[in-house]
Amino acid sequence: MPNIIKITDFSAPELDVYARLTEGQLLNRHEPGKGIFIAESPKVIERALNAGCIPISFLAEDRHIETQAKELICRCGDIPVYTAPFDVLTQLTGFKLTRGMLCAMHRPQLPEPEELCGNARRIAVLENVVNPTNVGAIIRSAAAMRMDAVLLTEGCSDPLYRRAIRVSMGTVFQIPWTFLSDPEWLKELKKLGFCTAAMALSDNTIRIDDERLRAQKRLAVILGTEGEGLKRETIQGSDYAVKIPMAEGVDSLNVAAASAVAFWELGKR
Repeated sequence: MPNIIKITDFSAPELDVYARLTEGQLLNRHEPGKGIFIAESPKVIERALNAGCIPISFLAEDRHIETQAKELICRCGDIPVYTAPFDVLTQLTGFKLTRGMLCAMHRPQLPEPEELCGNARRIAVLENVVNPTNVGAIIRSAAAMRMDAVLLTEGCSDPLYRRAIRVSMGTVFQIPWTFLSDPEWLKELKKLGFCTAAMALSDNTIRIDDERLRAQKRLAVILGTEGEGLKRETIQGSDYAVKIPMAEGVDSLNVAAASAVAFWELGKR
């Protein structure tokens, strides 16, 4: 039976996870196994639950308890469900941005890169993409364009940051992803049998529709940080430097937009 708790005290420590803890505190870098993330909106929460994520508590508008939130709450046993009218909940930082419901969940244990790459043919690799909006958008594109997995260097924003999850529309729970801890990750990808394609504007680039790319059985598409792009050593160490042909006078796309184009073209098999 749902454990409905009406909010009367905004200073209650049970609400810290929704209103007062920073992303870094939720992540809990010192004890990753105790990390938490926040899923927003019924659709995103549903996708997280379907992926096996374990809920801790809900925060929801009272009018949704018996409507759109009811089925999700019933799936989660007797965990606390904190509730109040919308005008009361807006006193909690960020609640206006939600669709009436938040869920605090335990962070899942991440797989090893080798595990994700075992049967993969097309993967995305993000190098130091620090903006959570872009990380979320890239993951959404990767899921939509049927990439098999997403790997992120340690300099990237975390896909389970609240904004990244929201922008991804919950697809962060649908496509496998993990972080690369090995500084020699490019060499490791090649050992796993991947041809590496660095998205970059540099000398000796080839067009994204080059037949040599489509012919690769296993391909890793590498995208870089928003401002400076990929590191020089990453470009030089990749099998190909790849460009998206642009109209005259335009030299680049935002990394999230470029990812959608790249995954569409290079994801063809």
